[in-house]
Amino acid sequence: MTLGNDVIPVAEAVRVLGVVITPDLWLDKHVSAKCFFQLRQLRRVCRSLDDASVATLVHTFVTSRVNYCNCLLAEATKASIDKLQCVMNAAARVVSDTHRFDRGLTNIPHNDLMIDVPERVMFRLCIMVYHCLHDMAPPYLSELCRQTCNIEGLRQLRCATCSDLDVPTCQLSTYGRRAFS
Repeated sequence: MTLGNDVIPVAEAVRVLGVVITPDLWLDKHVSAKCFFQLRQLRRVCRSLDDASVATLVHTFVTSRVNYCNCLLAEATKASIDKLQCVMNAAARVVSDTHRFDRGLTNIPHNDLMIDVPERVMFRLCIMVYHCLHDMAPPYLSELCRQTCNIEGLRQLRCATCSDLDVPTCQLSTYGRRAFS
């Protein structure tokens, strides 16, 4: 790409608000950039801390990173979701002080680490839609979540009685339609 006399190279990935986005809108680079470094560092110091401190550090440095912008992962590939599930499983092992092949993960005192990543993503997405519908979200998000019963031309349709949401049409390519659905 050229700008005047300067040549600007096209980036293979761009970080926007902490989310790594590639030109094809796949989130694999975003998922692979998450959390394992923090887990290795926490594993080193957790021997000198009590259980509550280890759990607090794992929630601060790992769980918050997995939860940040995870609504973008609603239509992500299974491979991407599996990578995040590995991060959450490793975090649970750090909190419970077990190793990879130990059979003791069911006695973790912090059960929220054991929630599957797809369920976690769906929960956060549902919270966002709830906030949009009850005017607790920013206006640019609330405008996108409209119930069909509140739209003038759709009030007489059968879908208006079900409190469905209006899905805006998207005129993007295949990648864009998948990424922003």
